[in-house]
Amino acid sequence: MRMSRLAATALLLVALVVASVHTTATSAQPPFAVPCSVSSLGAAFAGPMQLDSIDNFGCQGSWAFTWATIGTEPHKIGVTEVLHFNAASSRWTFASRATVCKPEILPPVVYRLGCFSN
Repeated sequence: MRMSRLAATALLLVALVVASVHTTATSAQPPFAVPCSVSSLGAAFAGPMQLDSIDNFGCQGSWAFTWATIGTEPHKIGVTEVLHFNAASSRWTFASRATVCKPEILPPVVYRLGCFSN
């Protein structure tokens, strides 16, 4: 009787470990792939100011920063933007730096490179 209890306890312990490992592995997967390229980020620059170039960019999760040049000569200007990926529209949209530039909101690379320049 004692051996069967010990075997049942060991079997239960193994089953719990296997279930917890499986749950952890599945929940760690992101729900969707976020595109991080010059073209996907550049699509956010629609409007009166024409995008000339994206000189630097980086993404982490659903957040990104861009260092871009907008406008045409003689009115070209360098801008820094923080963007957020909108899963519903599958597009990057501009985020208000006054609102989101906080280390508790942004990933470190986006916070450091997207919040401390023009």
